[in-house]
Amino acid sequence: MPLAADTRPAGGAAIGEVLLATAIGLGLTVALLALVYLHRSRRSAVLTRIGNRLGSATGVPAWVALPTVLTTISLLTALLGMLWDIALHIGVGRDEGPLANPAHFLILFGLFGVFAGGVLACAMPLDEKPGPSAVRFLRGWDVPVGGIILTAAGFYALLGFPLDDVWHRMFGQDVTLWGPTHLMLIGGAGLSIVGLLLLEQEGHGGLSTDDGDRKVGRTARFLRQASAMGGLLLGMSVFQGEYDFDVPQFRLVLEPLMIAAAAGIALVSARLFMGRGGALAAVAFFLVIRGGIALIVGPAFGEITPSFPLYLGSAIIVELLALAVPLARRPLVFGAVAGVLIGTIGHATEWGWTQFTQTLAWNSDILVEGTLMAIAGGVAGGLLGALLASGLRRRLPRPAIARTVVVGSLVVLAAAVANGLMATVPDDLEATFGIEDVQTDPRTANITVQLDPADFADDPAWVQITSWQGDGLVVTQLEQTGEGAYRTTEPVPLHGTWKTLLRVHDGRVLTAVPIYLPQDDAIGEDEVPAEDGMTRSAIPEVDILQRELKDAEGSLWTISNLVVLACTLALIAAISWGVGRYSRRASQEEPFADAPADSPAEGTTSGTVRR
Repeated sequence: MPLAADTRPAGGAAIGEVLLATAIGLGLTVALLALVYLHRSRRSAVLTRIGNRLGSATGVPAWVALPTVLTTISLLTALLGMLWDIALHIGVGRDEGPLANPAHFLILFGLFGVFAGGVLACAMPLDEKPGPSAVRFLRGWDVPVGGIILTAAGFYALLGFPLDDVWHRMFGQDVTLWGPTHLMLIGGAGLSIVGLLLLEQEGHGGLSTDDGDRKVGRTARFLRQASAMGGLLLGMSVFQGEYDFDVPQFRLVLEPLMIAAAAGIALVSARLFMGRGGALAAVAFFLVIRGGIALIVGPAFGEITPSFPLYLGSAIIVELLALAVPLARRPLVFGAVAGVLIGTIGHATEWGWTQFTQTLAWNSDILVEGTLMAIAGGVAGGLLGALLASGLRRRLPRPAIARTVVVGSLVVLAAAVANGLMATVPDDLEATFGIEDVQTDPRTANITVQLDPADFADDPAWVQITSWQGDGLVVTQLEQTGEGAYRTTEPVPLHGTWKTLLRVHDGRVLTAVPIYLPQDDAIGEDEVPAEDGMTRSAIPEVDILQRELKDAEGSLWTISNLVVLACTLALIAAISWGVGRYSRRASQEEPFADAPADSPAEGTTSGTVRR
């Protein structure tokens, strides 16, 4: 049984662990650079041999095949590690140190694999120009733009790992998925998929037909593209991870926004880029991977089992829209219309899905605002997805239009997120608790709650008790017994390192009342005991859920967040540049879709035709 006092470090890791983690990272980097040097100096052909063997099986050049396989495996490893890590933190709280958490090794090696995949994509081409959009790095060394994007995204994600420790030293531990350095990890990994998609196009070069129907090409390539688009959906869907575990620290309206935005980006781009069945294929890949990881993290590892969005309703809507009306020739219009349908009909299917998969299911409290947020996310995501597909198919609109759509969509998403983050804490809400012990060692109890004022919550999103970080998670929706009166339907833990709190979410109100908190020597906090008949005032949720957080205000906090934001925008700008460069340069040369990657098309001498 865990001790009542928590002594695990609440700031940065011990110096020994920092040095060891640094040594591991430097060792991996030295090994990667040595491999690149041996390859570029032609002292070793191991990369070429492995790449050619993989390429012969997949129909792409060696410098596409090896980085693609490495990056795909690495992303799946990092995703498993991330979801396992979230489950561990929800269940047991803080780590003894970064190397004491086994999930961190999967994240670290996975993210390094993404970075390594990008470096190898840039380093492996020797006697060829890797596609018409290649960039001159050094004399005699051209690199594919997809490799550049993949390297940049991988480096950005990998950089979040050491910066996370620095962040904890400055501000304490932010036990939330939406910590700035955490967003670097998942954002960089998710966006690296765009680099893979570009790399595939640079190496293969075939196009879908203008109406988006897959009349040419090979099944193997369709499956690779489905995996990539499904991977993009996986990456975009990670941001709502706290909702998947039923411990959201933000208003409920953010969940439909994020689900619709992810569906818009990934499913619209999949349908426009791949043709018929593209959106459904991407969702199929998503469901297989997320379902498999949920089984591994939950039943296999014995941790909390995450749920996940369905996306199937949105995929069907996108496919039907493409069949019903000829909008595929006007991708931006298609993206906008698909976004509206995702935000309404697709949103309705996700609403029903939450009733079966989430304890904190959607209800009438977010009916209007949640739907509006879903429409905003769906349209913005649909437009971005349409641009991505247009770039991959070398059909981008004029630069002024493309830039306006990108900036406008990002502004809409940022405004919607800002709206979702706007929450209020009442200054006059109190809760009186009746505690009836069920057992004493360890202590669990049934609890009754009386809010004052009694009419405070009007059709709330939730009035519930969350107990977490005590070797498990208990989320109990309370049963209403009268005006402002509630009771638990199962005993809740009040012992050890458990943190048990009442949570109330009604409209823009997001507040909590502590019931039991353990003594925490690492942050100098005393125990908050649970006593029958006690009355306590409502406070901001973050004060309890992120009890370890410190100094989260002032100029240093603001500057640190702005630096992370600037780096994120720089990565998005780099991706936009990469997609635009590929679309412009590659549109001048269009290889036949059926031509082998390593031989010219029939009837040509160069393997290309000019428009």
